[in-house]
Amino acid sequence: MTVFVTASQLLFSQSGDTIREKTILPIRLYKKDFKEILPAQVLSGEQLERLNSQSVADALRYFSGVQIKDYGGMGGLKTVNIRSMGSQHVGVFYDGIQLGNVQNGIVDLGKFSLDDIESISLYNGQKSEIFQPARDFGSSGSIYLQPKIPVFKGDQKTNLTVKLKLGSISLFNPSFRLEQKLSDKVSASFSSEFVQSDGLYKFKYQKKNSDGSVANDTIARRYDSYIRAKRFETSLNGIINDGSWSVRGYGYISDRGVPTAIVNNNFKPKGQQMLDENYFVQASFRKKLFPKFETQVKAKLTYDYTRFLDTVNVATTVLRIDNSYIQRELYFSTSNMYSINKDWDVSASFDFQYNNLNADLTDFSYPTRYTSLVAFATTYQWNRFQFLGSLLGTFVHENVKMNAKSPDKTEWTPSAFLSYQPFESKDFTVRAFYKRIFRMPTFNDLYYTMIGNVMLKPEYTNQYDAGFTYQKLYDRKVFKGIYVKVDAYYNEVENKIVAVPTNNLFRWMMTNLGDVKIMGADVNVQAEFDIRKVKLKPMVSYTYQRAGDYTDKKEDYYGDQIPYVPWHAITFTMMADYKDWSFNYSFMYTGERYDAQLNNIKANYLQPWYTHDLSIQKKFNWHSHQLKAGFEVNNVLNQYYDVVRNYPMPGRNFKLIVSFTL
Repeated sequence: MTVFVTASQLLFSQSGDTIREKTILPIRLYKKDFKEILPAQVLSGEQLERLNSQSVADALRYFSGVQIKDYGGMGGLKTVNIRSMGSQHVGVFYDGIQLGNVQNGIVDLGKFSLDDIESISLYNGQKSEIFQPARDFGSSGSIYLQPKIPVFKGDQKTNLTVKLKLGSISLFNPSFRLEQKLSDKVSASFSSEFVQSDGLYKFKYQKKNSDGSVANDTIARRYDSYIRAKRFETSLNGIINDGSWSVRGYGYISDRGVPTAIVNNNFKPKGQQMLDENYFVQASFRKKLFPKFETQVKAKLTYDYTRFLDTVNVATTVLRIDNSYIQRELYFSTSNMYSINKDWDVSASFDFQYNNLNADLTDFSYPTRYTSLVAFATTYQWNRFQFLGSLLGTFVHENVKMNAKSPDKTEWTPSAFLSYQPFESKDFTVRAFYKRIFRMPTFNDLYYTMIGNVMLKPEYTNQYDAGFTYQKLYDRKVFKGIYVKVDAYYNEVENKIVAVPTNNLFRWMMTNLGDVKIMGADVNVQAEFDIRKVKLKPMVSYTYQRAGDYTDKKEDYYGDQIPYVPWHAITFTMMADYKDWSFNYSFMYTGERYDAQLNNIKANYLQPWYTHDLSIQKKFNWHSHQLKAGFEVNNVLNQYYDVVRNYPMPGRNFKLIVSFTL
């Protein structure tokens, strides 16, 4: 058994001069070294700590091909969109099992802290392996969040890390993580975190005329983006002969203000409030039963409670909005892989998922969904050629307590991935893939009172991708290595689900109308230098996208860029290390876009925005313990900008971080 580490991970994940031997529980098992056909974009270890990021959503901004919708402040909703196919097409996996939201299909990434995350990986299409649950084959793009697994040095049996973050906008964020080695094969961990912020920050407000000229320009203050949240997490991890297992429990409780749009000079809205309680328990088991046969089982039980209160217009409306929603999910998966020979593997996976949704809405349907998935996949390696193919079958049946139900659905969707090394050197690889997949309409799409449409069809995506990867390590005094990844792609979204008005403008209905075509390119470059004991690690990501709406030729917006997708986006990061000092500079640029209105006209035009971020860290050793202190300055030039129009982001802000490791 071996643990596979790519050259790029080796190049950019080390923080010292040498790799120190560690005891890790559990070890990840692989049949043999397998180079990924589609390499992921990965941030891990100290990279995550140094990227001036509070949540997972903040860190994902540094990946190419990603658009983050951020509705402002600590309490604002934060969603991710990969290559303009829509947030519902993104699968988010936590410790190998997908996070679900059958109500609206969106995972709020602002809820997930980086303190307990070891790595974040982004895959276009899907992960390049066949030994995985059927649900892992079912997304247009995937984000894998890998929590930290206990690491013990030498004879040490206990690790304790205590961290405190203090910052602008009255941020108070203490956390701790305790790891315990129970035996040579079993470890446990427990972590907890509290986040509090009053959400008060200044912003710049502009009101524009229909021709795009500025009618009003002023500096105001955001009042409705507070947050008070608690997170707790515990896990057991173990290894057995030719296998591993884990059990994880997670809880998140929050009370936060949901920022409202700043319009018509209303700078002090009473705002909206959201109360969340999210809990899940999940388990995984993996074992090689025979020399050529390996199996794994995964299971999860989830309970999500959300209460939404809207007090913005209480004085002028008859009804106060105070709605509660409860989601329950039960998930089970079994996957099996057989090695026909050393170059040819096949796998079969079966998943079952149960979801239901309760809400205190008038005439609500109370839907229940039963989803069965079966996936068949194979991978073949021949000299410098690799192939991976999969076929996913999805079978959906729904029940409702009242009203009509959506018809049963059966879908089969294929994918194919190829890679080839044209030279004997393994430094250069070319690759391509095709994938057709779909996303089921959410319960809101189908059953939301007065809006839902039970006859909706699934939303399909067709993805075409071609690219190359070059990576090289050098044994030189200054230049240590380089990694280059380039992709060109074309995507189509069919039967896109959109809301359209009916004969009553106060009543809208969900329908299949949209047709979106996306052409784009992603470029990632990383390098490493060592100049007189100063280690420099520059990283650049660039994205170009042309994403047009081709729904109806009769409309004047036919072919226009879809809302909030920039033509150009760039991120640049420079990390520098000298002895116990660490420095980080980040630059992020998002080009011109248009807002949620369909037409690409001046009134809907959004100016490009950019930010500069700086941070510095110092490590102190005290009696074999480590103390780390860091200071961050975000948005150094105090630029006022909106990621989403009328949802202003904070200006210049500061953060002090102190952590102590026992």
